Amino acid sequence: MNRIKSILLILAVMMLPACLYAQEKEEAIDIPEIVLHHLSDAYEWHIAGDLSIPLPIIVKAEQGWFFGTSKGIEEHPTLFFDESHHGKIYEKMSDGTTRRPLDLSITKSVCQIWIVAIILIVVFLSIAKWYKKRDCKSEAPKGFVGAMEMLVMTIHDDVIRSCVGEKHYKKYAPYLLTVFFFILVTNLLGLLPVFPGGANVTGNINITFFLALCTMLLVNIFGNKEYWKEIFWPEVPLFLKAYPAPLIPVIELVGIITKPFALMVRLFANMMAGHAIILSFTCVIFLGWTMGVGMGVGLNLFSALMLLFMNAVELLVAFVQAYVFTLLSAVFIGLAHPEHHSA
Repeated sequence: MNRIKSILLILAVMMLPACLYAQEKEEAIDIPEIVLHHLSDAYEWHIAGDLSIPLPIIVKAEQGWFFGTSKGIEEHPTLFFDESHHGKIYEKMSDGTTRRPLDLSITKSVCQIWIVAIILIVVFLSIAKWYKKRDCKSEAPKGFVGAMEMLVMTIHDDVIRSCVGEKHYKKYAPYLLTVFFFILVTNLLGLLPVFPGGANVTGNINITFFLALCTMLLVNIFGNKEYWKEIFWPEVPLFLKAYPAPLIPVIELVGIITKPFALMVRLFANMMAGHAIILSFTCVIFLGWTMGVGMGVGLNLFSALMLLFMNAVELLVAFVQAYVFTLLSAVFIGLAHPEHHSA
């Protein structure tokens, strides 16, 4: 009972700033707009209140290259942020029309990817340094190094080796391990509400598209002859693969696209949905206080409990989605190396 009272007291203190903030806001709270704004990419990294870190903007406009920050865009004669396109940079042309210029800016998602890359490099170089310095090869690692070894060997042996196969798993292990840890660390950082986390990287379909594309290229470029034979001339009755129409080959060719498409959409949809739910419950806190003290207290407690629950679920989802993406990629790569068998 004392623990429950302590938790409720902590939640009440945490919600006090939300109450004060909501009382200052007279306009209606547009929850869908707020959620979409936070899920979309940005040209600055918001910290708290009016504090934000401006990120480099690199744009090729009609008048030439522009290098600067968001404040420079606001003062530019032709470039502007188009809110109807989620705040992306657009350009006013001389004929009065608008178009999307070549945008090579370092956005929030790009910066988050760099942070993830730095974290992975530091972690694995430090682990490699431990293995290099240990005196006895039979010495078992402990602590963080031991936990990482367990995780790496679990993915390596139980997923990659078993799904790809004994003959081919070694050359695909670096890619699959890199994908797993990249997705895992990105998902975990995305759950942090403050810098250096909070970016919706794996909830960005461009990122999941690139990851799925890499898997598709590995599957189809390095697939053996038996793989392509099973696509264009499978061992089925002739009328299913040649006459009157090549039914099975067409289905197999469509499968080349649908398999990576499933990878892309599964990761994108699950991470986007989780972030959207968490943001929605956060907005309910502010919405409750605009409806009165009674509604504010009730919705605050409900939203706080749901936020704790959803964040716990998202911790599990962060690992599960990294695991599932790696598992399915390994399965697809393994299917591209079937063994020759005679009828």
